Amino acid sequence: MLTLRTPYLLYLGDSRHETDAKTAKGLRDWCPQHVLGEWSVPGCPVQLGLPRLSPAEAAARGAGSLVIGIASVGGAVPDAWLPDLLAAIEAGLDLVSGMHTRLSSFPVLVEAAARRGVQLVDVRHLQQPYPAGTGRKRTGMRIATVGTDCALGKKYTALALTNALTARGAKATFRATGQTGIMIAGQGIPIDAVVSDFVAGAAEVLSPDNDADHWDVIEGQGSLFHPAYAAVTLGLLHGSQPDYLVLCHDPTRLTIEHRPGFPIPPLDEAADLYLRLARLTNPTVRLAGVSINSSALDEAAWVTYRAEVEALLGVPVCDPLRGGVDAIVSTLPGV
Repeated sequence: MLTLRTPYLLYLGDSRHETDAKTAKGLRDWCPQHVLGEWSVPGCPVQLGLPRLSPAEAAARGAGSLVIGIASVGGAVPDAWLPDLLAAIEAGLDLVSGMHTRLSSFPVLVEAAARRGVQLVDVRHLQQPYPAGTGRKRTGMRIATVGTDCALGKKYTALALTNALTARGAKATFRATGQTGIMIAGQGIPIDAVVSDFVAGAAEVLSPDNDADHWDVIEGQGSLFHPAYAAVTLGLLHGSQPDYLVLCHDPTRLTIEHRPGFPIPPLDEAADLYLRLARLTNPTVRLAGVSINSSALDEAAWVTYRAEVEALLGVPVCDPLRGGVDAIVSTLPGV
């Protein structure tokens, strides 16, 4: 499993748009204990409100990695960032990137990293091998977030569930499966970068045997209803072997985002399909709740919608950013 060296200095490059900094903002919001400060090209208008530290200053304070906190369209690493990235290497920091452009594609970075004995970590482009899935029943408890579509709150829901579990005194670990989640957790497996035959096996490695009362909270990826990403969703579902599922949904979406020919099914049908497929590796899996991205609903509409979904599925319905997920966590055994 990939493990990152913390704490982090967050790099914003020369970004001009707040939305480009979603990776850095996610790290600031969800793992502030691992974040020392921010750094960027002079004049960069995007700021996080963190101490501004040069790579040398951050290293002097104990930083382990410079994390590229940008998730821009196209995912390119421009040449204009190279002086800052080289400065981080010279300061003894690992470079961590979730961009599509590989850090290892820049010979100057490769040479500098080898000379200073630091790592270039391309989170999206790992080449380590994983075994095929076994389906063997593992010890410990597991809860996984799944979705009706991509990019509607699976990561945030998993993080909120982990925090709610630990707040109640339960033993819980967030198991990251995407680049931002890995940076937040400090470790994980970028599941969409794994060869398809080994996705289930990678999920087993991600969530190994554990204490009987320990909860692994597994970050979902993709959707069973997405024509491009259903395969990774299914492999992750089988390898995760969850005891409980939390279904994530955005009520404003009627079709898969950017795929207007693929309608999103009713929530009861979506939950039923996830449960039927999850039973291959855990016949006793249950639906624990539904997580809704209700940002487009006013309070009255949210209250009404929540009541309708609770009546339909018979489980708690929450919005992690609008009241939290305690109603879901309170139904879990031993919590």
